[in-house]
Amino acid sequence: MKRRLLTAALILGLGIGAASCAGEDQEGSASHEVSAWVKNTGFGQDVGALVADNARIAKETSAGGMHAACEIMDDDAGTALDELPIVGAPQVTDWLSVAYKLEATAATDCYKAGVTNTKLLATAEEDGKKADALYERALIAIQSIDGRLPTTTTTTDDTPGNILG
Repeated sequence: MKRRLLTAALILGLGIGAASCAGEDQEGSASHEVSAWVKNTGFGQDVGALVADNARIAKETSAGGMHAACEIMDDDAGTALDELPIVGAPQVTDWLSVAYKLEATAATDCYKAGVTNTKLLATAEEDGKKADALYERALIAIQSIDGRLPTTTTTTDDTPGNILG
């Protein structure tokens, strides 16, 4: 009899313990998964770096500086792409995948363009702008899922309406 009571108490205790871990903010919810992904991947820093990479291309005037900027952009895009997918946010994963691939294409185009092929350089800059728009969309979606807006390294510009900084 004592053994049955002890077994029943143990089973009840395990059941209560498991139930207390199943809250909405706990592991497995979209909010938790997205929050963990943002924290563990450095998403905000990735976006900040890529936005800064895009801005740098327009300012480069030397072939060496342009090539260096394009190589950095390509590395940053590859690193960010490797951090996908986001469990719990397939649409955001899709947007970021497209954005990161646009960045990689822009990096290739700007490297080929250097400072002399203005037409190809304009194509690279346009791809960067498209990627930036997708980052804004992803940031807003992440905020709606997670309840927090990820901080990017470009959040120094306080222009109203500019979510990227």
